[in-house]
Amino acid sequence: MHYQHIRVQPLTPKIGAEVQGADLAQLSGEALSEVRQAFARHLVLVFRDQSLTRDQQKAFGRLFGELQTHPAKTHLGMPGDPEIFDVRITENTRVANGESWHTDLSCEPIPPKASALYITQTPPSGGGDTLFASMLEAYATLSPAIQQMLLGLTAYHSGWQDLRAYGVEPKPGQSYPCATHPVVIRHPDSGKPVLFVNEAFTEKIHELAPRESRAILDMLYRHIETNTRFHCRVRWRPHTLVMWDNRAVHHHAVWDYFPERRTGERVTVRGDVPPAAYRP
Repeated sequence: MHYQHIRVQPLTPKIGAEVQGADLAQLSGEALSEVRQAFARHLVLVFRDQSLTRDQQKAFGRLFGELQTHPAKTHLGMPGDPEIFDVRITENTRVANGESWHTDLSCEPIPPKASALYITQTPPSGGGDTLFASMLEAYATLSPAIQQMLLGLTAYHSGWQDLRAYGVEPKPGQSYPCATHPVVIRHPDSGKPVLFVNEAFTEKIHELAPRESRAILDMLYRHIETNTRFHCRVRWRPHTLVMWDNRAVHHHAVWDYFPERRTGERVTVRGDVPPAAYRP
């Protein structure tokens, strides 16, 4: 694809690209159109050397859709801007955000379209990379027999399962999103099949017996985390923003820098439609 207003350097043939020449604080016109094209093509975009206030970061997110408020703030009463998810990993952190392969908030009836994380402080000794994996390729690299078996199945995504991994238990009267989605969804833009289960949120496959569900999910999770052919790795520098297609990408934050710090803010773009089952 030819770009006139930005420069795009792929990280791998399957997923990820670094974008140069885009000032996200004032992105508009043809440059914005080309960023959207690159996002559809590469699923993960890396923007270096950005200088963004919180309002500017939110304005960038809104170029792709309405921002989503995080349920921890709307349902559990966590303080702070409901449109910003703060990333604060310090020497006092006991469980870091995003250490398992996951897609953000798949427990929502309409999961987010995209996430945009802006890192302002990185560990001085290095580390803290984020890994990304294409769920289009995750499905495409399964055997035809497994692909066929997964079509038509549905899975339960539990927000409580994710919260308990961080030691959070519900208080009386509290609620949190939970939802059922197809195991293989149709990407709403490309129409391609996407594997849509993840270890953080997916609790069970409805149509299978419990032991069968556990075995199939574990197999799919190992397929995702060990198949490096459809992964890319982003090494953070201060003032880097990474945006990813939350419908088609898993990510994993590597916590290899304790007790050093890593800080930033994430905005999330609300999805347009509920996940629809893929039909060949």
